[in-house]
Amino acid sequence: MADKVKEVAVEEFQQAKVLAQDAVRSGAYLYPIKGIVYFLTHRTLWKPLANKLLPTLSLGVGVTAFMFAFTYVPQAAVLTLVNGPLSILTTILLVLSESSTIFSVLSKNFLIDDALIDTFDGTLMTRNLPTLVGTDRQIKSNSDPMARMGKIARKPFERFTPKAIIRYFLYLPLNMIPVVGTVLFVILQGRKFGPSAHARYFQLKQMKKREREEFIAQRKAAYTSFGVPAVLLELVPLAGIFFAFTNTVGAALWAADMERNHPGTTAPNLRNQAELAGKSE
Repeated sequence: MADKVKEVAVEEFQQAKVLAQDAVRSGAYLYPIKGIVYFLTHRTLWKPLANKLLPTLSLGVGVTAFMFAFTYVPQAAVLTLVNGPLSILTTILLVLSESSTIFSVLSKNFLIDDALIDTFDGTLMTRNLPTLVGTDRQIKSNSDPMARMGKIARKPFERFTPKAIIRYFLYLPLNMIPVVGTVLFVILQGRKFGPSAHARYFQLKQMKKREREEFIAQRKAAYTSFGVPAVLLELVPLAGIFFAFTNTVGAALWAADMERNHPGTTAPNLRNQAELAGKSE
């Protein structure tokens, strides 16, 4: 039995090592930071955020204040039994995490969903990928990349599902484990966040469900390494709204680099459109 346990442990370690190496080689963990820099240096991308800033900040303040007023004390009492003196810090992190999730669900579904899509598409336009964006919206003649985009043709993919929300709250008890539990919680959230950040990219590429699943499976480590820092950034109270937009920019920059470096990943329909566009020019 001891030999079997040792064998399984070695296999798990080797798998984790390979995933870690893949994540480092991908460089995907840098894109949330690249997104911040790119967003700050491209004023044309600020418009969607500016239009939604006031109502979204108001929602964030309200959700955070409500959560601390009504959930901090009971959760602190429970965590004191588990974490002792660390319960003050772990409870604060837990409430901030809960507030951030509720805020993200509400804001991304009811306030900023369209703005994030415009930011993603606008970033692709600044990277000179109008053919990709043009699979789902009209492209106008204008010098401003954001002004060139017309209305969206199809309903965007759903950003949050009941299953995803249930899974999140199932992971919450991990925060009761000091330090290690919180790290595991963030990693698990990051693993799901990464692929969801490219939902718009998959739509623009006209990928079928199986194609998306295969695409994600081949880049599992990369998507997790993107998702972890992105999740951490969006956990920052109130500033999370800003980082939601910069993470979107980072995801779009990564998608643009994929298109430049690996043109073979382009969906057949999109390749045909690109060839026709090239001939017309």
